[in-house]
Amino acid sequence: MKAITFVTQKGGSGKSTLCISLAVAAQEAGHTVCILEMDRQATISDWLDHRSAEGPEVAQIDVSRIDAVMECLRASAYDYVFIDTPGVDSAGTLAAIRAADLCIIPCRPTPADLRAFKPTLAAIYRLEKTFAFVLNQTPPRSYRIRDAADGLAVLGILPDVNIVARTDHQDAIGLGQGVTEFNPKGQAAGEVRRLWSWIERRMKAGKSLRDVGRRVMKHAEAA
Repeated sequence: MKAITFVTQKGGSGKSTLCISLAVAAQEAGHTVCILEMDRQATISDWLDHRSAEGPEVAQIDVSRIDAVMECLRASAYDYVFIDTPGVDSAGTLAAIRAADLCIIPCRPTPADLRAFKPTLAAIYRLEKTFAFVLNQTPPRSYRIRDAADGLAVLGILPDVNIVARTDHQDAIGLGQGVTEFNPKGQAAGEVRRLWSWIERRMKAGKSLRDVGRRVMKHAEAA
């Protein structure tokens, strides 16, 4: 079982929506998936209330129980556990980072978002966790995307696909679907599938990702 934690202190970064659609994409790729929801906004629980399709399984958990729940899940048949964290720095968020095999940091290409992830990144560095940024809710075209990508690439790993702000995402959530179910041939679905394929490949190359993370951490400490 592998754990993927979606984490950033910035509210409105699209963590829950991204978590949902990637979990559905992973399930469509043949994996068994469980989502742990730690965010009290309960976006994922609300999504589940409107869902008619089977899976992924969802459990809303208190932040104090993350270690015990993960211990139980490690003996389960799940291939992946996706952990959706609240947009605040807390002991629960740190526990979710600690439990992760990979941390995904969604970031919109705005100055506020690019500043807000720094405490999250510091915690990931301290815990020596593998991580990747994802440029999320981006405009279709803008110099901001290039500038943000250049800056993030200096700090860590960035996939070769951005998640563009498309109406399919919110329409899918409202119907209890992942974006790949809502409009399978749409551009949003294609971006999510490409991102999941990227994540899956990188998870299989975990050692090299950890080595990159250590080099980045040393560079940041030296600076």
